[in-house]
Amino acid sequence: MASTNADYLDSPAGGSDHFVSAPSTATHWLEENPLKSPCFFHGQFDAAVDMDRVLEEVSEECEYVSHSRLVQTAVGVREVARQLSRRTVKMKGKNIMIVTKARDNTLVTLTKELTQWLMRTPRYGNDVGVNVYVDLKLKHSKRFDAEGIVAENPKFAGMLNYWTPDLCWSNPELFDLVLTLGGDGTVLFTSWLFQRIVPPVLSFSLGSLGFLTNFEFERYREHLDRVLNDGVRVNLKMRFTCTVYRDQGHGEHQEAEQFEVLNELVIDRGPSPYVSQLELYGDDDHLTTVQADGCIFSTPTGSTAYSLSAGGSLVHPDIPAILLTPICPHTLSFRPMLFNDSMLLRIVVPKNSRATAWCAFDGKGRVELKQGDMVTIAASQYPFPTILSSKNEWMEAVSRTLRWNSRAAAQKAWDGGKDGDSDEPEEFDIDTDSGVYLSSADGSEGSQQSGSGRNMALFCS
Repeated sequence: MASTNADYLDSPAGGSDHFVSAPSTATHWLEENPLKSPCFFHGQFDAAVDMDRVLEEVSEECEYVSHSRLVQTAVGVREVARQLSRRTVKMKGKNIMIVTKARDNTLVTLTKELTQWLMRTPRYGNDVGVNVYVDLKLKHSKRFDAEGIVAENPKFAGMLNYWTPDLCWSNPELFDLVLTLGGDGTVLFTSWLFQRIVPPVLSFSLGSLGFLTNFEFERYREHLDRVLNDGVRVNLKMRFTCTVYRDQGHGEHQEAEQFEVLNELVIDRGPSPYVSQLELYGDDDHLTTVQADGCIFSTPTGSTAYSLSAGGSLVHPDIPAILLTPICPHTLSFRPMLFNDSMLLRIVVPKNSRATAWCAFDGKGRVELKQGDMVTIAASQYPFPTILSSKNEWMEAVSRTLRWNSRAAAQKAWDGGKDGDSDEPEEFDIDTDSGVYLSSADGSEGSQQSGSGRNMALFCS
């Protein structure tokens, strides 16, 4: 899977500081240039699975395939996926990119501290550290003080570099590791920067919620020493490739925009007072007509975001699925649904619709869909690799940030919180036994057959 920088330098590029979009020619370029990644992570699994053999076994051209053989192939694919998720990848991170949250000057100071440590700490037999790429906007920042950092050591002049959105688009293989300083929004912005191949991402929690940021910045030395020296386990988070097509009349459509999204695609009615009317197709089969304020198409990663607020389910990131969550649907029977990630979804605004619809890709870049326009959703061939902080990272994040299934006080035990280590059973003055209510005050059995007696016996049993 080796390739040269020329494979990417000739590719279309574009974007801005806060929004990176793939041009309309991207799809044709990808068809002529299949996925080739020279970056360390994507090249680690070349020998892990023989994809040609797997595809040959399930090919429609194969006339006879036994049921048992199909089962064995399916089990083998699942086992390969399981082993890949458990595999530790050794990395030699010589070029590290830092993405810093915007409009937070305190993080600029932390970026400077992290940059100096990465460049000062000797690595790989050298007396200095690794090359660091920071945001171009920090080049003239007084807080960051790039001139002061470079003046510390003559070798630092060639080690401190600056990244731009164009560089991320044209040369994603340049970076061995990406560090984010901020919150979940900074992680989403990193996904926008890399609209194709994405280097492994390690996110420090310096934002508000931090569902996607599971590393403490206070321990960055410990975390980065472990990553750079011992290797990492990486979770390949699913992304969507969303393509907008414009109606040209006579049943013809022209590709307009294409985006890689990490969280969700949202289609809503925008400023229109009318309910959205959308036709939903799956692999060219009509599934339903959506009549709602809108709908959310979420990745497993995005299932904890807007989709969750709209009543969608939590989906584990290892489940390859597309989650559809309606927003205030006209029919109460329109419930959230999971689709297989191999399905190609197509959403069309009917030509007889009263209003247009609006798309938002990870909360950015709102695009209007006029009557006859459509957008397609497919699982991307460019996942978003994140470095795992622990084996059970996702469940820990759900419990920590969403307080999933947590309560203010635990249910008290029957011992009432008694002190001491005595093994003798405690006698309770008021027990759950109903026998005392089945006798009269003088000890007779007069009230045993009464209605209240029978009710208490059932209640306390």
